[in-house]
Amino acid sequence: MTYRVQEIFATLQGEGAQAGRAAVFLRFSGCNLWDGDPAHRSSAACRFCDTEFVSMSGPGGGTYPDARALTSAVSRCWSGTGGRPLVVVTGGEPLLQLDAALLAALKDSGFEVAVETNGTVAAPPGIDWICVSPKAGTRWIQKAGNELKVVWPQPFDLEELEALPFGQRFLQPMDDPDPEVRTRHRELAVRTCLERPTWRLSFQVHKALGIP
Repeated sequence: MTYRVQEIFATLQGEGAQAGRAAVFLRFSGCNLWDGDPAHRSSAACRFCDTEFVSMSGPGGGTYPDARALTSAVSRCWSGTGGRPLVVVTGGEPLLQLDAALLAALKDSGFEVAVETNGTVAAPPGIDWICVSPKAGTRWIQKAGNELKVVWPQPFDLEELEALPFGQRFLQPMDDPDPEVRTRHRELAVRTCLERPTWRLSFQVHKALGIP
């Protein structure tokens, strides 16, 4: 399989249950909920994506002919010593490309493999950490995992989501270019977490720190 990659880079995980942990981010190009064209954003199934996942022009971006070549590129980005290396496979929608061959190659190289998915594609067995961030109105298949991260607000019934088999649940304020809207979303997420303490607040720390 040829893999299409937007970027590969080392950083700290900026959100969710593993925030602050050193990781290599492997961002695949392509998504099944939006084609990345700003002209089509208003009609997309996901209209609030804040990630560039189309160009393959980021560091390490391009096409890779097989799992071994891509794993080598991921390994070159890891410079930490001690602890188990972590690769966060994201997108776009990473499960359109993350297959058994790549998963096995990453794990054989010593990586713990985490994935951040919109849940519309079933996750293959063997992933160490599954974070699902569902988008309202889409065909949601992957309804179990380690972490459920809901960008808020969206028209979800939180009580129904609380019944799903996830280890941890987060509400993450929806980003917005308008500072007033962004503030309202943050206040709503905080208030909702106070009202429903099953949920924890996820804040995008990497944006506050100015790191990728």
